[in-house]
Amino acid sequence: MDFRTSRGADDFFAAYDAVLAKWPAPVDALEVPTAYGSTRVHTCGAPDGPPLVLLPGGGATSTVWFANARELGKRHRIYAIDLIGEAGRSVADGKAVSGVGDQMAWLDEVLDHLGVEAADVCGHSYGAWIALHYALHSPQVRSLALLDPTACFTRWNPRYLLRALPMLLRPAPRRTRDFLRWETGGVGIDPACLELQARGAEFRAAKPVTRPNPDPARLTVPTLVLAAENSKVHDPRRLLAQAERVVPGVRTAMLPGVGHHAIPTGNAARLNEILVDFLSAAGTA
Repeated sequence: MDFRTSRGADDFFAAYDAVLAKWPAPVDALEVPTAYGSTRVHTCGAPDGPPLVLLPGGGATSTVWFANARELGKRHRIYAIDLIGEAGRSVADGKAVSGVGDQMAWLDEVLDHLGVEAADVCGHSYGAWIALHYALHSPQVRSLALLDPTACFTRWNPRYLLRALPMLLRPAPRRTRDFLRWETGGVGIDPACLELQARGAEFRAAKPVTRPNPDPARLTVPTLVLAAENSKVHDPRRLLAQAERVVPGVRTAMLPGVGHHAIPTGNAARLNEILVDFLSAAGTA
């Protein structure tokens, strides 16, 4: 793994395992080979249930869904994925992911290896950006849940970007902790997840794919767009209004009391209710 120091790697994986220990048992860890490297997938839930793919936000990992896995897994088979090229247990030791086409090919390979022919897909933040692209790319997507998606419907808040700049230019655990506490107001974000994401600052992540942005007006599958009420990433009300304007039949919801980076652990009970209701209404549960 591409960490700056061996101590940094040890600290990160200790934090990773601490969050993974919060998952409901049993959870299986799979290593999926792709042309882009080995991908870690955590799977649990109903063995014969419809597949539900979970994509975390940038800087987070598949472990972050621990507060949702039990409820969502009652009817679905969950596949939570560590993004390739980011801190986690996926290893980007193959072909470089240099564009959206590579991202889509990587996810195609992962789902093909898992034998997933059709899936509901849920993503948070950057994971939502990837999920929206994938819904436009693949007929395998049956429904789409976007949790406080970034760069899909609204522009970034300049204040958020300015506050994030020191963390991006000189990544360090302390800077990441301070930034996440600022964005969430110290509310809702799980302490173990906070520590894991902070430790991920020691990882030399690949340059993320950020262009082009997906076109949500082309969506044809049942779609949920959820905004975090206290998000500092963008204006959450504008996010929902824009989604309602451009996506026919979209379902929208506001998750109260949490910031962008507190999803999906902050107010998990309400988030789970919204997701279960959406999946049931979409006819995929």
